Amino acid sequence: MKQLFVLDPIELINPHKDSSAALMQAAFRASIEVWICTPADLQAKGAKAGVFARTVIPEPWIKIDPSQKLALNEFDCIWMRKDPPVDEAFLYATHLLEVAERDGVLVLNKPASLRAWNEKLGALRFSKLMAPTLVASRINELKEFAQEHGEVVLKPLGGKGGQGVIRVAKASKGIDALLELVTSQEQMPVMMQQFLPQVIEGDKRILLVNGEPLGAINRRPKKGDFRSNLALGGQAETTKLSIREKEICEELSSDLKNEGLFFVGIDVIGGMLSEINVTSPTGIREVESLMKIPLADQIIKCLLNDFC
Repeated sequence: MKQLFVLDPIELINPHKDSSAALMQAAFRASIEVWICTPADLQAKGAKAGVFARTVIPEPWIKIDPSQKLALNEFDCIWMRKDPPVDEAFLYATHLLEVAERDGVLVLNKPASLRAWNEKLGALRFSKLMAPTLVASRINELKEFAQEHGEVVLKPLGGKGGQGVIRVAKASKGIDALLELVTSQEQMPVMMQQFLPQVIEGDKRILLVNGEPLGAINRRPKKGDFRSNLALGGQAETTKLSIREKEICEELSSDLKNEGLFFVGIDVIGGMLSEINVTSPTGIREVESLMKIPLADQIIKCLLNDFC
């Protein structure tokens, strides 16, 4: 069996932190040939998709063989694990992967769903599970929402890892100028959500595999910040799912499976769904370290049992 991982340049990956590295090593332990490429290595000639890829031995990290030109239908499974931003290059890569998908190759996550499920906007499908939320570019609409809810959080729709997320009170001086800036003078929509003070106790990352929650961590913000993202200094800690969090996972499960979203990370704050991360969810290493479970191996086992 051969699996291809579409990644950022391998030199940028920290194997001690990175979920893609964990998945590659788990696949290798399951006697799967592991190959890597970047989105720029994908191509299509007519109705056939190809790639310049390298085979690797990821454990111990990492032995890389020279690049070879292969047809994408030579792989049993392709993991699209390129980090955001979801820019033109990312979108074109999903289209090229769809050529392979039409040729019978399993692509995870499904390319069409990677395009359709913006990690902020995708959660709106389940708005009843979320804190009050507005997506808009009109400054008056955003100001009225802030006035209604007192304290809000602004999120850029293309952001990742908590970057650019701003906490704003309705009485904040300069709110008009701030909204002008983040909306590019009312040309770019942003997400505004009611601020949830429970975030000080943590933001729970739950990893769902084929619709089922297999692992979770709580991410507690560093002192002086409300953002709990690990990339911004948040601290991971052990956790258990509450009844409410299990209900959220159950509510999402069938839609995720139907949309071909095999590996997903959702964020929950105070029992409210915040985001649905589908491009390259993180957290495997932290779950394995804190919860003492071989999560990456469980994910590969689930893939082999359910799809291969």
